Amino acid sequence: MAEPLADSVDVSIIVPVLDEAQTLDSLLTDLFARAWLRERAEVIVADGGSRDATLEIAARYPCRVVRGQAGRARQMNAARAQARGRHLLFLHADSRLPDAFAGDFPADAAWGFFRLRLADDAPVYRLIERAINWRTRLTRVAGGDQGLYFDARLFDALGGYPPLPLMEDIAITKLARRRAAPRIIAAPISSSSRRWRRDGVARTVLLMWALRLAYWLGVDPRRLQRIYYPSLND
Repeated sequence: MAEPLADSVDVSIIVPVLDEAQTLDSLLTDLFARAWLRERAEVIVADGGSRDATLEIAARYPCRVVRGQAGRARQMNAARAQARGRHLLFLHADSRLPDAFAGDFPADAAWGFFRLRLADDAPVYRLIERAINWRTRLTRVAGGDQGLYFDARLFDALGGYPPLPLMEDIAITKLARRRAAPRIIAAPISSSSRRWRRDGVARTVLLMWALRLAYWLGVDPRRLQRIYYPSLND
């Protein structure tokens, strides 16, 4: 499948990955089934040193792969350096765009994100979604699992993602909200609830809030990273 011509790329979808073989194939299948994406968008997989079949899966699709050091901020910034789109959409491998989304952002949007829906039918996840969507609308600060998008010129003016090991999404949305109000896309993006299911809802909610509070209080993001990813301590 031929890539879109450079002057026809409206959206560069950047997917940061690290050992995402279990989720990437499903995401890329979904993306490349969309006619608008094949016609006027590009997909860049930003790999941070995967040791599983992530890269083999990416090679099956007409996407580009940027390889570099692990760390979402570094990976996404490296991919942006090769992106050609007028808009940049940062999408997690375990997220899915709304079926109704056709690659069109609000005409006057400098940046924004989607409403969130967690991919689980249990009623407790509807409560979590509402709390997250209410908080992000009120604070104008969103997480990466909500599909952050930027006009490429604004993203560059912000200096890209701050080079943090964790909370890079919170940091860049705080910077962006100083420049312009976000435009929230009503159709919800679907995000995996795998961490919630694995670690338990109550524990995950408490962890997320504790990490955000600690970051707000100025705790070193490297310390927060070790809490969020305990395997780094092994």
